[in-house]
Amino acid sequence: MLEEYRGTFHDGRGEEAVLIRNDGQELSMVLRGVEFVGNDIGGMEPRDKAERPELDAFVLNRYPHEAAELCACTIEYVAPVPVAERGNMMAGWLTIRAELGRPVGTGRLDHETLRLALTIGNETYQGSGMSGWFEDELLEIQAALPKGVYLKACINCAFSDYSVYGHGLFGDMLCFRGCKSEYLAVRTKADYLRMKAGPAQVVQETYLCPEFERRRPGTGYRG
Repeated sequence: MLEEYRGTFHDGRGEEAVLIRNDGQELSMVLRGVEFVGNDIGGMEPRDKAERPELDAFVLNRYPHEAAELCACTIEYVAPVPVAERGNMMAGWLTIRAELGRPVGTGRLDHETLRLALTIGNETYQGSGMSGWFEDELLEIQAALPKGVYLKACINCAFSDYSVYGHGLFGDMLCFRGCKSEYLAVRTKADYLRMKAGPAQVVQETYLCPEFERRRPGTGYRG
């Protein structure tokens, strides 16, 4: 299902409103007539990366040579997230702010900061902004929530995990709802690698499906 989030884009040319679209796998937005797409807000590239005058309006990280990631900018938007309180659902609003610095060679930026803040009613809970990952920022927010209140989303699901080979900033969770018993039997990294299961579905941390079950400490590879 397509979701749309209103936000702002700011760079050396100024600030402007932006509409970010999320189809569950890919984020997209149109800036100054150019459509940018990516799995997460820190890796947005022009859908058409061919050299053309419109791209001169942006700073792009072109390492390796086939890349063209948007940088030297700040992107902020608000997305709805499901929150549960002792079985009752509440509206939660997640503010995402990504500050992307300038390229300094070999694909790196001089700085990159991710800040998340969850608002429920009149209360706001913030991550530290130190990790640079949706995973850790959301878990920090979860730890700050009152007892009995939790994000009812893939980040907290009993059947979600990450690849042992690493993952991106956002949207790289693996869903094992198709092989629940095999996954729930995992206790170590070796168990995880030996698990006999078909290809896992890739999901976003903030996604929610009808098979959600709240995660218990010590589950799977990520614990």
